[in-house]
Amino acid sequence: MAEFTAKDVMKLREQTGAGMMDCKKALTDADGDFEKAGELLRERGIAKAAKRASKVAAEGVVYALVDGKKGVLEEINCESDFVANGEKFRALAEVIARQILASGAKDVSELLASDMGGGKTVETYISEQTGVIGEKIAVRRFVVCETEGFLETYIHMGGTLGVMLDFACAETAEVKELAHNLALHTAFTKPAYLAAEDVSEETIAKERAILMQEVRNDEKMANKPEKVIEGIVQGKLKKFYEENCLLEQKFIKDDKVTVKQLIASVSKETGVPITLKSFVFFVRGEGIEKKSEDLAEEVAKQVRAAKK
Repeated sequence: MAEFTAKDVMKLREQTGAGMMDCKKALTDADGDFEKAGELLRERGIAKAAKRASKVAAEGVVYALVDGKKGVLEEINCESDFVANGEKFRALAEVIARQILASGAKDVSELLASDMGGGKTVETYISEQTGVIGEKIAVRRFVVCETEGFLETYIHMGGTLGVMLDFACAETAEVKELAHNLALHTAFTKPAYLAAEDVSEETIAKERAILMQEVRNDEKMANKPEKVIEGIVQGKLKKFYEENCLLEQKFIKDDKVTVKQLIASVSKETGVPITLKSFVFFVRGEGIEKKSEDLAEEVAKQVRAAKK
């Protein structure tokens, strides 16, 4: 049997909302397999449908920059919120964003190796800024978008979360208002897909299997015909699309319409053919485990270092 720790139990509890003992039993039954344990909890009706992780575990900013028909959404990390909120760090984020667009870098490795002029690479520049700012700085990720229409961005609370939407249409005042509202909507709901057709057959098959087992494990479903169970599963799959696909979601400001219906309505009213082609969002520190130290021990370390 594979081993797991109390930390694994806590992580599973945070992601599923299930109780500690239920999480421990699921990990035991899954032989320590974290993903399988999550599926078991869902099959048993204990955990809610998996949602994208949004727990922030690192400092820094998510920053957006649009220059004409091109834009970049990036995440740059540092060690403290004090530095993250400072003018020097914000200026650095803009410099890096402009370099991403100018260099045409496809990933972080290419970006770090790119020339900023005078033979200085981005890696050298960041190293120099680390000395100036006084904390470790890291470019974690970025996405570049090039549009035929316009790009809409939204940065939440100074950089804790960032959204970029690509609209293939004219940028009128009415369309711009719609775009802003949908950027806010995306930041709030954090969808996994744009449209239902973007969900892979493998994902749907896996989701269907989990939902089928969940329904069969319900005592109320005992002796129910397979046709009835299948109908319930289909209803749950529809709910899956509504929760995870941006265009199928209920609009946060009016749950009587979906995002797709809202876009169609504004398009009809304005006479502007509106297409939302893609979206991307970053949650600052998502997936990064932040080191935690005892304050007294940290002070003691500093005292010992000062005596050397």
